[in-house]
Amino acid sequence: MTNTFPPDRILLGPGPSDVHPSVLEALGRPLLGHLDPAFLPVLDGICDQLRTVFRTSNSATLPISGTGSAGLEACMVNLIEPGDDVVVGVNGVFGGRLAEVARRAGATVSTVEREWGRIIEPEAFIEAARGAKVAAIVHAETSTGAHQPVAEIGAALAETNTLLVLDTVTSLAGVDVDIDGWGVDAAYSGTQKCLSVPPGLSPVTFSPKAVEALKSRSTPVQSWYLDLSLILAYVDGEGGRTYHHTAPISMLYGLQAGLDHVLAEGLRARWDRHARLGSMLQDGLSEMGLPLLAQEGHRLPQLTTVGLPDGIDEAPTRRRMLDEYGIEVGGGLGQFAGKAWRIGLMGHSASERNVRLVLAAMRDLLG
Repeated sequence: MTNTFPPDRILLGPGPSDVHPSVLEALGRPLLGHLDPAFLPVLDGICDQLRTVFRTSNSATLPISGTGSAGLEACMVNLIEPGDDVVVGVNGVFGGRLAEVARRAGATVSTVEREWGRIIEPEAFIEAARGAKVAAIVHAETSTGAHQPVAEIGAALAETNTLLVLDTVTSLAGVDVDIDGWGVDAAYSGTQKCLSVPPGLSPVTFSPKAVEALKSRSTPVQSWYLDLSLILAYVDGEGGRTYHHTAPISMLYGLQAGLDHVLAEGLRARWDRHARLGSMLQDGLSEMGLPLLAQEGHRLPQLTTVGLPDGIDEAPTRRRMLDEYGIEVGGGLGQFAGKAWRIGLMGHSASERNVRLVLAAMRDLLG
């Protein structure tokens, strides 16, 4: 039999992040059927935990089977019908992905674009979103490390018919996310970032306003697999559970364990830990003379995009980091490709030891 046991790595890229041993242990629990009476309380408990982490009372809060991109599609295809006007903020890869999914759903898409690494000014986004069916923006742009202000946008759109969709893939459990307080109508995340669970599930939440929009559709949801009205018939225990698809039981065990760790630490303490260690990393990079590419004052603590010195061959040097130090960091995307690294300090990976290790390795590799 071929030995495929993976090498030991320290995951400091843009995802996945390292996971606590108890999460890995949870993945190996005995399987149950997804309609087994012993499993359904587990699913209900996960949905309750997600409400706490999202800071919402939305009943339509659940884990979608699939990675964060599945959550993105679920939010967009459930709320968009052909011909709808949709506004998307684009200042990196994942804003661009939101716009592309909206186009594929048949929307008439307008974009508010800014230079990579910059935020989108809330007032500019609000003005562009007036009259749109859906306005979508990325809270934590994983391709640049920019931390988008959201509260002002949500407050301005809350009394309108526009539905606000928020990408929290890299932000959830790493920085403050307040779905109800910000007036967000639909949001999605991923398990493999600050939740520190393997990739494979996408937590989502839909406000009553968003659910009503779904119920009022005149056309079927573009995707049968991601049709929220069908999925909720399984997740919602009232009146029994209707089979939709086979839920990934082992991944849900892992998510439960990961959420246990998040809530045991406490959301505020977890945000503070990411903030402290992100500042420690960014200060160390600046002391090395390396530029931080996200806008000053709007830098994510858990995902830092740093420019490399002239003359550094990006991909081979990053491979040396992996081979010689066992540390994974991410390369730049789009406009930053070949010029930058993306260093993640997310969830279980966010430790002072890891900050010191990656800074020491970079001093050695970059001279």
